[in-house]
Amino acid sequence: MKKLLTAALLSVCSCMLCAQELNCTIQLNSELAEKDNNTVSKSVYDKLKQVISDYVNNIRWTNLTYAEQERIECSMMLIVKKVDGDKFNCELQVQARRPVFASSYTTTTLNFRDTRVNFTYQDGDRLEYQENVFNTNLTAVLAYYCYLIIGHDMDSFSRLGGTPCFQQCENIVTAAQSSSMDASEMSGWEAFGVGSNKNRYTLVNNLRDEAFKKYREFYYTYHRLCLDDMNKNADNARARIADEISVLRDANRARPTTYLINAFLDAKADELVDIFRRGTDTEKKNVYQILMDIDPTRQSTYDRINE
Repeated sequence: MKKLLTAALLSVCSCMLCAQELNCTIQLNSELAEKDNNTVSKSVYDKLKQVISDYVNNIRWTNLTYAEQERIECSMMLIVKKVDGDKFNCELQVQARRPVFASSYTTTTLNFRDTRVNFTYQDGDRLEYQENVFNTNLTAVLAYYCYLIIGHDMDSFSRLGGTPCFQQCENIVTAAQSSSMDASEMSGWEAFGVGSNKNRYTLVNNLRDEAFKKYREFYYTYHRLCLDDMNKNADNARARIADEISVLRDANRARPTTYLINAFLDAKADELVDIFRRGTDTEKKNVYQILMDIDPTRQSTYDRINE
C-alpha cells in the first residue's frame, strides 16, 4: 500500500512540475455574427471555443518546467464579427498578467487587441501545432500570441529572458508570410500596407530590434526591480521608475511610428497613474510630461496623476 501511495504521489508531483505554461481563459463573443448571419448554430461556436482552449492550454510551448501554480494567468476573447461559410472574420483581445511579489496585486503584462484575425474553420476541425510549419491561420495566430504572452512574462522576470519566445513569434510571422493564404488571412502578418504599423509583424519586429533593447531592459526593471519591491520600499521603487521611464520617450522618438511603446501603455497606463498619484511633485511633473509626449490621446487618464 505504501508503494502504491508513493507511486501515486510521485505521479502527481511529476504532473505538477511539468504543467503547461499557460492557464488561459478563452471567451467567444458571436453577437455581431449572429445578427449578420443566424444560420450558424450555437454548437459551432461552442466547439470552436473548446478547440481553441484545448490548443492553447494543452500544448507545451517551451521546454521550461512550470509548477501548476506558476502557470501564466491570461485570457483571449475572440469576437466573431462575420461568418461566410467556413470563413470567420474576427478580432482577438489578448491579455496576460503576473503576480507582484509579496502582495495580492497582479500586474498586466500584455494587453493587445488584434482587429484582423481571419481564418477558415469547419465544425469538427482539430487544431494542431508543428514548430516552424504553417498549418492554418488560426493555429498560427494562436501560437504567435501564446509565445508573445510567455515572452513578456519571461522578460518581466529576467533581463531579455523572453528572447527565445519572441524568436518563435518571428518564425511564425516568416512562415505565415511565405504561405499561400488569401489576402484576408494575410492581413495582420504583412510588413507593408494598410495597418502594417500596428500588426503582428510590427510588434515582434520591434521586440527583436536592437534599437528597443533598452526598452526591454526597462520592462524588466519596471517589473522585477520596482513593482516586486513596492511592498518593501514603495518610495524607492517609484523613484526608480521615474528615473528610467524616459526610455519610453527615447524609443518613441527613435522610431516615431512604432507600436511597441503604445502597446506597453495599453497595458500600463492606469497602473502608472496609480503609482505616481502618490509620488512627489517632481516625479508627477516629469512622468506626466513624458507620458503626454508619447501618448497625448490618453490625456484624460494621465491628468489623474495630478488630481
